[in-house]
Amino acid sequence: MTTTMRAVDPMIAELDQEAQATRRMLERVPADKLAWRPHPKSMTLGQLALHVATVCGSVGNFLEMDSFDVDDADFNPAEPASKDEILQRFEEEQANARAKLEAMDNDRATADWILTKGGDPLWTVPRIGLARNLMFNHLYHHRGQLSVYLRLLDVPVPVTYGRTADENPFG
Repeated sequence: MTTTMRAVDPMIAELDQEAQATRRMLERVPADKLAWRPHPKSMTLGQLALHVATVCGSVGNFLEMDSFDVDDADFNPAEPASKDEILQRFEEEQANARAKLEAMDNDRATADWILTKGGDPLWTVPRIGLARNLMFNHLYHHRGQLSVYLRLLDVPVPVTYGRTADENPFG
């Protein structure tokens, strides 16, 4: 039996793989430092960790839409009540993101998705490009920020793709 790979199948594998590194990073977040921020303009540790925990699932919801208007967005990051909330939301949102990707056939994955502002198009991209840019690249950007927050708090930074100054899986 020959199985044809769908356009989203590599992304599902990537989501599963990256979930391990993201979970390790979120598990290191000190529960007593959620209100800490490195700079007045920065998100708090809790806000950033919750954003990292939920970004894939949030973008997964966009995959079901044909467009989204930024005027409808709330860009104020939520403040979690606890580290347990962050970890629970991570598990829920990973499952949501995976389900949204699983549901996409090739026609849907390659169909245009449009970002608008006040109804005016800002960005048109194949839906799979939305997943790459706003789901994955966005996650990597903020997960990198989270690793810096951990370093500034003197929390051992976990392995992401290879050794860190604190962990060496190859040694």
